[in-house]
Amino acid sequence: MPDLELFFNPKSIAVVGASRTPGKIGYSILENLKITFKGKLYPINPQATEILGLNAYPSVLSVPEPIDLAVIATPAETVKNIVIECIKKKIKAAIIISSGFSEIGEKERELELKNISKGKIRIIGPNCVGIYQKGMDMLFFPRERLKRPADGFISHITQSGAVGSTLLDVIASEGVGIAKFVSIGNKVDVDEIELLDFLEKDVATRAIALYIETINRGKEFVDITKRVVKKKPIVVLKAGKTSKGQEAVLSHTGALAGPAEIYSAAFRQAGIIEAKNTEEMFDYSKALANQPPLADNRIAIVTDGGGYGILATDAAIQTGLELPQLSDSTIKTLKSFLPPHAIAKNPVDLTGDATTERYQQTLEAVFKDKNVSGVVIICLMQVPTITDGIIDVLRDCKMYGKPFVVCATGGSWVQERARKLEGWGVPVYDMPERAVKAMAALRDYGQILKRK
Repeated sequence: MPDLELFFNPKSIAVVGASRTPGKIGYSILENLKITFKGKLYPINPQATEILGLNAYPSVLSVPEPIDLAVIATPAETVKNIVIECIKKKIKAAIIISSGFSEIGEKERELELKNISKGKIRIIGPNCVGIYQKGMDMLFFPRERLKRPADGFISHITQSGAVGSTLLDVIASEGVGIAKFVSIGNKVDVDEIELLDFLEKDVATRAIALYIETINRGKEFVDITKRVVKKKPIVVLKAGKTSKGQEAVLSHTGALAGPAEIYSAAFRQAGIIEAKNTEEMFDYSKALANQPPLADNRIAIVTDGGGYGILATDAAIQTGLELPQLSDSTIKTLKSFLPPHAIAKNPVDLTGDATTERYQQTLEAVFKDKNVSGVVIICLMQVPTITDGIIDVLRDCKMYGKPFVVCATGGSWVQERARKLEGWGVPVYDMPERAVKAMAALRDYGQILKRK
């Protein structure tokens, strides 16, 4: 059997259940693949000879050329026979979008699918939304309703298509990029363990975000993640931690969820960074994908808003970060150009008349301080004395080689500039607490690497 390469680099794709009707799932999948996929595309529909300008075929067996990957979006009761046809056609990989399996109690149907496919064809799904990456968009969401992210360095594995796809929309709207997005659904065959193994070797992936409801192979999961985190950080959000949540997992994917404490202990043992909610999963993964780990607990905070500096300081102490005293030479440098009303100690407060030049000079001095291992930069861009050049100043902080995150709070004007920074690999957060917690995640990964 081939590895997972055919799921991500197929030369030809058959869309089984392709539709001529806009608004249908089979239409959207084909349309989005036609826009993005450069290989051969075969719509499969026994009632059509042409769909979206492509020759259509009654079944995969009617296609004269070889097919690498089948995307199946037909009623659940038809899937078994379609998979049998795929096996006859010697198709080695299939993604089953269709629902109607163990998540609604149809366990026999899913078991039958598992048995007929074993050793003959690899399957992602059923009950999933498939894969999105550069050059291959098989999501069934119209592009005008769900934005697609640009290229980036985070890869997402999600057991829930709804959680994953809507997160993609948020990621895209904030200007954050992704490497790969994989929805695995009921995991009849390919699971998160095999995907983690694949992504470990994927050069485009720098950090992995994982939304999971159940893990069926616990020991293997811990073993593979222990290995992967030596090269790439993993952030996990485990759903189904309460008894009611566990009941919901059973009805969502047809699988039982275990006690939250057991999962959390396994994550700590494996070196995984656990997120408590979707916001943390997003915040941590974008920092980990774009910044080096924090070497120790020592950070500086630079702000032009005193209140935000206090909030960030509180958040830092609460997460176990330290605000060391700046060196005498740094303080002397800061006092040489800061006005008397500015505060030249950690946290550094440039006050409400801060300028772009003042930020540039301050950040240079603070980053070069040997007492400082990372910097949280709070920039309230609404200040009239700050020019658009601030985004270049913030981007150029990458040259110092120390991790940093930016907090920029505001409406559309600020968000437009934040998206530019995100496009350059600078993690931006709308609130100081989120920025500090992301820095703490960089600290956590630094500690994980030290003990490996």
